[in-house]
Amino acid sequence: MNTTALVGAQWGDEGKGKIIDILAEKADYVVRATGGSNAGHTVVNGDKTYKLHLIPSGILYPDTVNIIGNGVVIDPKIVLEEMDSLVALGVKMDKLLIDLRAHVVMPYHKEIDELAEIAKGANAIGTTKRGIGPCYADKCDRIGIRMVDLLQPDVFAEKLKSNLVLKNKIITAVYGGKPLEFDGIYTEYCEYAKRLNKYACDTGTVLYDAIKANKRVIFEGAQGTLLDLDSGTYPFVTSSHPITGGFCAGAGVGPTAIKECLGIAKSYTTRVGAGPFPTELDDEVGNHLLHVGHEFGTTTGRARRCGWLDAVILRLAVRINGLTSLAINKLDTLTGLKKLKIATHYMHDGKPVYGFPADISMLEGCTPVYEEFDGWDEDISACRTFKDLPKAAQKYIEAIERLADCPVSMIGVGADRDQNIYKK
Repeated sequence: MNTTALVGAQWGDEGKGKIIDILAEKADYVVRATGGSNAGHTVVNGDKTYKLHLIPSGILYPDTVNIIGNGVVIDPKIVLEEMDSLVALGVKMDKLLIDLRAHVVMPYHKEIDELAEIAKGANAIGTTKRGIGPCYADKCDRIGIRMVDLLQPDVFAEKLKSNLVLKNKIITAVYGGKPLEFDGIYTEYCEYAKRLNKYACDTGTVLYDAIKANKRVIFEGAQGTLLDLDSGTYPFVTSSHPITGGFCAGAGVGPTAIKECLGIAKSYTTRVGAGPFPTELDDEVGNHLLHVGHEFGTTTGRARRCGWLDAVILRLAVRINGLTSLAINKLDTLTGLKKLKIATHYMHDGKPVYGFPADISMLEGCTPVYEEFDGWDEDISACRTFKDLPKAAQKYIEAIERLADCPVSMIGVGADRDQNIYKK
């Protein structure tokens, strides 16, 4: 069996796109199984930079089959815009497959998402306002519209009319917004359906057959472990399961179908949006990480919050995902800092906390305990072996392995796909 899952080991934005692109070049199949257009991957390939949201990163390789699984929520407008932009760059779409069971993001999802965030005021979660949460809510409420429904005009019309009755009441009576009209939405989405029809199929069966045939399969993660609906910093989380287990439900395969799991992390920590962040830095070091690391969101353009590496959340990611190794990105961003720190555990009310608290108010009151390391000034962007790194950088990586209780297999020393060290 030749299957590997790639997951974010922090709050997302760990540079998964680069690692996925490297592995996708030799993959037969690349599968996206969770999330929606709220996720984003930036892939630098040659002299071109690709911004991907819904389409798997393997689309850049003509022989790779790319699957959008049943666990993804699809905004037809966005996926088609993304397809058109890729085609304009010379990328072919003939090996893209979309699962018939995937749920569709509708205009009322986006409207309610935005109105709800505004209504929460200071308590807003910080969503991308792309309708992802409300779409997943409808899925759980069993009133969602799936791709298989969208492709049948009569079925789609019936479900859209029924949902608009309820959604317009919420939009107008609860939030004071304007009701949405059936005709415009129906016409627009039927046009999307015509274009997407040829890509739709039962991708779970396709994937099962591929795994049985020992094809090389990459499960492409979106967001990160700390945004998981169950295990993350609830309620400041996403609406799906961006962890290894999420691949099983979202791609239609069993857990024994995944042989290895690679966790992607930065050499420091970032997060976007609201929520607790124990190692956050609001000082010169935080500013260094923000600007040297170009920490601005692919999807939103928002500046990311930056802080020291947190081994507490890395250990959580190792446990939840069953990580077999870690890829540490952006080690080069730390160059020039005289001292580096890694949080080993937290303190709360004068007592040590070694796990990751479920109580969000407790987490907000936690103070990280750090282990300190020497930094380095040498340019490491041209390093290609572990021994090429300065001794201080080597010790930093070895400390990550020790504190996370997981081996490091890859180290990123630059944005380009060839700027990597393969330690394992």
